[in-house]
Amino acid sequence: MARIRVLVVDDSVVVRKLVTDVLAADPEIETVGTAANGRIALAKILQLNPDVVTLDIEMPIMDGMETLRELRKLHPKLPVIMFSTLSERGAAATLEALSLGATDYVTKPSNVGSVAIGQQRIRDELIPKIKALCGRKNIASVSTLVASAQSKPLAAAPRGTKVAPPTDGRIDVIAIGVSTGGPNALATLIPLLPADFPIPIVIVQHMPPVFTKLLAERIRKSSRLNVQEGVTSGVVERGHVWIAPGNYHMQVRRERTVVRLALDLGAPENSCRPAVDVLFRSVARTFGNRALGVVLTGMGQDGLRGSEELVDAGSRVVVQDQESSVVWGMPGFVAQAGLADRVLPLHQIADELIRRAREGRRAQTPDMTRAGSIA
Repeated sequence: MARIRVLVVDDSVVVRKLVTDVLAADPEIETVGTAANGRIALAKILQLNPDVVTLDIEMPIMDGMETLRELRKLHPKLPVIMFSTLSERGAAATLEALSLGATDYVTKPSNVGSVAIGQQRIRDELIPKIKALCGRKNIASVSTLVASAQSKPLAAAPRGTKVAPPTDGRIDVIAIGVSTGGPNALATLIPLLPADFPIPIVIVQHMPPVFTKLLAERIRKSSRLNVQEGVTSGVVERGHVWIAPGNYHMQVRRERTVVRLALDLGAPENSCRPAVDVLFRSVARTFGNRALGVVLTGMGQDGLRGSEELVDAGSRVVVQDQESSVVWGMPGFVAQAGLADRVLPLHQIADELIRRAREGRRAQTPDMTRAGSIA
């Protein structure tokens, strides 16, 4: 099998060497070239025909944003992974880059103590994304991996008898899990929901600290719902969308008649914190058969076991389809395990949420079924 061809674009000689040394050690990847700014990068893309481009944001002559805009005009489907700093400025620039068409991002290692630790960070974060975006970890192997995952004990209590879904179809919460491609997916989905959407939404998006806060703010500006980063004891109520903060697991817990958020620094699951499985398990415990799980685009299998627990509790799960996903890992695992009630393209999921939100509630007039009012 041909190796994945990567073009590394960064104005720092140190970073270029760090990245190329890490990539050179992987037999499935080759660095076909490097560039110190966007102008050189655009020329080299035409010459070298890479499979993936890693792109720095801050560069002289032509920075990452300008480069990305021009690159997308000529190469609309070429995977581009942004290299950003773990700072508020870096996070804001990364979210802007994703909205302009970047495929994914990794954060540059900083203050890690040694070159070896920096290399390991890049190895752990960048290489899996390169392979996923180029289909090397594709759905062909999902069935085997699902069977393997299901053979392992769950982190929570043993699975019991499945509970039937409510006869009236009513759901009281929507829990969403998403990773690679998630910021754009959420920015598409959430603004389509009406201001009087009657069900609270809780979300895990795999992102580091600072990024999740800015993501919530960015989505809130274009939405009719109150989108916020999760906070301890935040009330899970209609009109609210809570996004788990980076580096914290987020759960829901019932306190008498109120459901609140709980944040913790428990061990990562599926190498993730926040983890979708953690949120979904808590939703299953708290809401039983009156929840809806939604698994959107993402790499890996986070959300698979949590979806099992939702289904065992009598709730349903909807997943994004392969064609509209940036990476069909997370939704693919759930679909292949037979846990998905429906598999839908992203542009149909908002209408599906609106439809399900209406079930069990007072009847609506026909013209209120699409992005309208819900009681």
